[in-house]
Amino acid sequence: MRGKRRDEQGRTMALDRQQVVAEAVALLDAEGLDGVTTRKLATRLGVRSPTLYWHVPNKAALVTAIADAILADLVGRMSPPTPDEPWQDWLTGLARELRRALVAHPDGARVISAAQLSAAMNAVSELAMSSLVAKGLPLPRARVVTLAVERFTVGYVLEEQAPRPDETALKNWDLAEFTAAHPTLIAGITDYFQDGRTPDDLFDDCLRVVIAGAAAAA
Repeated sequence: MRGKRRDEQGRTMALDRQQVVAEAVALLDAEGLDGVTTRKLATRLGVRSPTLYWHVPNKAALVTAIADAILADLVGRMSPPTPDEPWQDWLTGLARELRRALVAHPDGARVISAAQLSAAMNAVSELAMSSLVAKGLPLPRARVVTLAVERFTVGYVLEEQAPRPDETALKNWDLAEFTAAHPTLIAGITDYFQDGRTPDDLFDDCLRVVIAGAAAAA
């Protein structure tokens, strides 16, 4: 059974799950995950909160639906590696696409982390593992490699999307003092980005280390 909503002329209209999820993603984009509540979502849809329970019985189910929605395009486009494509190259591309899907939405990585029952994320894992097995990796190793790459990617984006220190936090922070205490850290950051490298390049370089280690172990 569907819930009901009213249009701008006050007419009663059927409310389906697709509408609910689309509006939930819009709410995520507007206010981040902390702003996604059934009360706010109901207000945006012009219904009462109980109406949403026909489609999403609780916050966990809502977050899972959002996760599936933000990964839907990736799942629709992904395919296994070609016969002559090294699994390392293919898995690198899949991780890049996963990151791209997550950074497209505020708190995208938090959503995926909280949605362990996401059918879309499990589809990504299934394709990754089955593709690695088809390339000759034993199943236990394929699972470990898949988890390592997925968790690195989600964790990387979690840090990218974490709130930056505000003025209050920075009030007593002294850059010169920090630099003096951490000279190698500052030198490494400066050296890496001085040639025009970007955060995308940094992700790729870190990902190469993860996958190279996985390949060596495999």
